[in-house]
Amino acid sequence: MDTASTVVRRSTLEYAPGLLLDVVRPLPMSRPLPAIMWLHGGGWRLQDRTACPDLLRHFASQDFVMVSLDYRLAPATTHPGQLFDVRRAVRWLRANGADHGIDPGRIGLWGSSAGGHLAALAGVHSAVACLPGEEVSSVSSAVAAVVDGYGPADLPSMIDLAGERAPGESVAPEADLLGGPIRDNLGAAVSASPALQVSGATPPFLLMHGLADTLVRHDQSMALYTALVAHGNDVILYLIEGFGHGFFNPGAVFELGPGLLLDQGRLEREPSALARIHASTPAGAAFAERHPHACFPAIADFFARTLKGRQRS
Repeated sequence: MDTASTVVRRSTLEYAPGLLLDVVRPLPMSRPLPAIMWLHGGGWRLQDRTACPDLLRHFASQDFVMVSLDYRLAPATTHPGQLFDVRRAVRWLRANGADHGIDPGRIGLWGSSAGGHLAALAGVHSAVACLPGEEVSSVSSAVAAVVDGYGPADLPSMIDLAGERAPGESVAPEADLLGGPIRDNLGAAVSASPALQVSGATPPFLLMHGLADTLVRHDQSMALYTALVAHGNDVILYLIEGFGHGFFNPGAVFELGPGLLLDQGRLEREPSALARIHASTPAGAAFAERHPHACFPAIADFFARTLKGRQRS
């Protein structure tokens, strides 16, 4: 569908007290469409739902309802508060989706950095009806697909890196998320680690990570890929040559704060960058053959495959 000719309805709605989400829905409202929920980055403590790619181009113009949400930020809210917010937003979409032309059975997550971490964590807990400490609900928090861009996945393995600070930082982002340093909060760190929480079947995952990422090293996505494969899950991993942190972002978004060296807009600028691709299933291997480079069309195709049951050409 041509972006310039796509007509959409934009709505800002409250899904929980004080928490908003934006919905970009293609018109006309003639049939329910799958929804993709964007989770912003910012080290769990910065940014809001407006720190997102152009939701019309990615991918409302391709017959997806795009949703971008706020979640509570650290340090005022610590883990698992952010995870609970994501799951609550999924339940809200499922319960209220008909009013916005959303198919409640076809909801996917797409996140960047801290948002990638939350998307992955919600994905590995997709089959869990109620997590410890979470409000009981009769509405499912399950999702049908996850795209995780360069999110932390094994926080205990980051202990030796947690002493490294970005310019001007006094506390590492992981410490704000956990309520203190990783080494002093190992139980919370394990609970907040998607790679350490995989215990069975999950929805399909697409992981993308830059091999030159110095803020969240690519071995984090490797750890998540390995854990998902060990439990027989459908997962595809792109390790992109030369890419650093933040490549999903448009140029105006600072995921971890102003002054940090991020690869803003790089996926848009370099859709044919070399990538090392790992796939756990024959279907994933066929997907990699169709998309030998990490790019936005590959992400759209992944969501078409998982949320629409078909591949895009």
